[in-house]
Amino acid sequence: MPGRPVPSRRTVLRSAAAAPVAGLGLAACSPGDDGAAPARPTAPVDLGADGEVAKGATKLFPDGNVVVSRAADGSLKAFSTVCTHAGCPIKKLAGTKLVCDCHGSEFDARTGEVLHAPATVPLVELPVEVKQGRIVASPGT
Repeated sequence: MPGRPVPSRRTVLRSAAAAPVAGLGLAACSPGDDGAAPARPTAPVDLGADGEVAKGATKLFPDGNVVVSRAADGSLKAFSTVCTHAGCPIKKLAGTKLVCDCHGSEFDARTGEVLHAPATVPLVELPVEVKQGRIVASPGT
């Protein structure tokens, strides 16, 4: 019976062992509905008292997936801390640099700009204001 050669037992076992590992690698790098955080909040987020972010300072609010910075003139800026590479929530702020533990992307917490790949898209800017003495970030559009 001519046809395709039958793979060896070793080839079959190697393929079976590699398939789950390859699938995990692809799943880890793909955003989606598999637990990745949404890029922006779905409702306004109360981040705390207005005094929690001093002029010239930046503060990470990991529970809300938001970072807020206050310029020297007192104006506020907020960004989602969901990495634009794979949707991982960023939990590390070093000075004014956000570092994603998933794949090493880095962002400027004051501008949202990418400082280090693999991310290539800046963080999502969020509307932020002070309401009744509280810093509130909104989903925006």
